[in-house]
Amino acid sequence: MAAKLLTAREVAAIKTDGRHSIGDGLYLEVVGNARRWFTRYTIQGRRREMQLGSAAEISLKEARELVADARKTVKAGVDPIERKKVVEIEEAKTPSFGVFADELIGTIESGFRNEKHIYQWKQTLGDSYCASIRKKAIDAVTTEDIVDILKPLWATKQETASRLRGRIEKVLDAAKARGWRGGENPARWRGHLDHLLPRRQKLQRGHQPAMPYEEVSAFVRRLRAREAVTARALEFLILTAARTGEVTGATWGEIDLGSKVWTVPARRMKAGREHRVPLSDRTIEILNEAAKLRESDEPAAYLFPSSRRGQPLSNMAFKQLLVRMGETGFVPHGFRSSFRDWCGECTPFPREVAEAALAHIVGNSVEQAYRRGDALEKRREVMETWAGFIQPK
Repeated sequence: MAAKLLTAREVAAIKTDGRHSIGDGLYLEVVGNARRWFTRYTIQGRRREMQLGSAAEISLKEARELVADARKTVKAGVDPIERKKVVEIEEAKTPSFGVFADELIGTIESGFRNEKHIYQWKQTLGDSYCASIRKKAIDAVTTEDIVDILKPLWATKQETASRLRGRIEKVLDAAKARGWRGGENPARWRGHLDHLLPRRQKLQRGHQPAMPYEEVSAFVRRLRAREAVTARALEFLILTAARTGEVTGATWGEIDLGSKVWTVPARRMKAGREHRVPLSDRTIEILNEAAKLRESDEPAAYLFPSSRRGQPLSNMAFKQLLVRMGETGFVPHGFRSSFRDWCGECTPFPREVAEAALAHIVGNSVEQAYRRGDALEKRREVMETWAGFIQPK
């Protein structure tokens, strides 16, 4: 008599160690918390047993489909186990674009400056943009595939498209180095894609919409009238002339209140270099306020946490605050330009000191080699003067 076909509920109720018949050629092996499917069959007079996988990853329905597929294979005179070995060997020879891209990101991510860069690589090389080639063998990716991915982005998101192209090119170059590909890289720009896509517009850097420095004091007055953590964090950003990510990711372990210095580690800096920020009296006041809301005594606790415990403010928090305050013509990054314009037009501070306050690298490699210090005390005077200038009158 044929074994009873067990239901999913009945299978889930099996807790005893051992091998259990589920019906129609499917079996479940239970060893402690491990549960694995397997099937048995006979081919050419030889009794065989084939593992189907973990029950935690393969449902009962899927396991039965695998048994049905194996039965068809046996009926065709082919051993399912041998067929599986051939398929695995073929797959091992040539990974898909998605598998290889994910593997490459895992290999090189230690060289990224921060989590944001890792996220950007995973997001752009994932299904958001590369769904059409993720499952394709990496040696089968063509120029047509790349153009189909880039073309919809090229007119409206050219910077994103350009970065995506560069990342795909790197993946395919790495695949060639590993022996998975040969010939020219279909994602190469010069002498290849530049003939198939419109010329890329030059990226305009350093012209973020900035509030005129004469208006910053009045804006800070309005900012101080708000009690939200985001308002204190934005004022801290303005006072320190820092970047958004540097402020939202700042932790208490980076702050030395005794020396009045905030040390941003290299991994969180755009230039990949540690940056010391002298803290003005007003920034210390802000930190004392923030300390009252400190979530823990751990050094990794954020200066300005979000409403979600253990999470920093979103990178969009400052932009959203500006919108709520009716300041839609400016962006948070623009306050760095406000500070720089003030330095150049209203103060006698040397250019090198102002640029150092912005964590910009000044001069050629020889000049940088001789410029060992970071002009911390000179910059302290700059930041105190800036704090006095934007102090609401």
